[in-house]
Amino acid sequence: MQQLKPVRVFLEVADRRSFAAAARKLQMSPASVTRIVASLEEELGQQLLVRTTRQVSLTSSGAAVAARYRPLIEEFDRVTEDIALRSRPDRGRLTINAPLSLGQRLLPALIGSFRLAYPNIRLEVRLTDTLVDILRDGSDLAIRVSGPPADKSTIWRKVREVPLYAVASPQLFERIPRPEAPDDLDRAHCLSYAEDAGPEIWRFRKGPLTRSIRAGLDVVSNNGDFLYGLAESGNGIAMLPCFMVSDGLKSGAVERVLPDWDLPSLWLTLFYPPYDELPPLVATFSDFFESYIRDARLFDVPA
Repeated sequence: MQQLKPVRVFLEVADRRSFAAAARKLQMSPASVTRIVASLEEELGQQLLVRTTRQVSLTSSGAAVAARYRPLIEEFDRVTEDIALRSRPDRGRLTINAPLSLGQRLLPALIGSFRLAYPNIRLEVRLTDTLVDILRDGSDLAIRVSGPPADKSTIWRKVREVPLYAVASPQLFERIPRPEAPDDLDRAHCLSYAEDAGPEIWRFRKGPLTRSIRAGLDVVSNNGDFLYGLAESGNGIAMLPCFMVSDGLKSGAVERVLPDWDLPSLWLTLFYPPYDELPPLVATFSDFFESYIRDARLFDVPA
């Protein structure tokens, strides 16, 4: 910006200890550089530079002004560059937040493919099982696997539904009766996924019939992989999304509990801050993500 030009000229002279060298670097005439610095000195009411026949040196006031202005100019340039890059669809920096379990299974391959297609886009990927506030987190977008969105302060894009399954190891049913209906479930064996210490509610449906079961409080965790590990080792029943249990179902390590009853699907959703319009860089990743998910086998429903 034009208002910053005198400061930039002064800092260039201060760095090079020469009006002539600064003029060459800035592609200006030495007279113009001298005039601009003199105008800045007059505006600030301070002599900033001492001029001799051999060199230019900073006064104590000049050193203080340079020390205060330099980080401001550097930060201004960094922000300006970042804003400019975000206006381009194929280069810049993107910060993505994703759930830990999904991120570990899906994102390495997805990000690898994305980087091949867009090598000039730099990515920061934050994985957490905590449902972050995207406005406070500072992410450009968040990937979520959750119920239908209720957050009014963000915008979202549904990518697909994610089936839920109640699963357990066959070993568990060597010790306890196999349930035939939701009312047969023993809460003590139902592992809860929750952000707090509260129990999870499992909602089953079979045609017109619905049943809501409150899972137990013996084990509560906010990490699905941990709950799956417990279920696989015969230590309870867990309700988890298909991408976490599909391998275990295929191998026989776990089996579906109450397979004749359906559970409500979760949504795989992209969440954004309240943009008036998606920034080009965010739109590029969103379109790639949606296309990749269409072809991904991670969400195949086990037979």
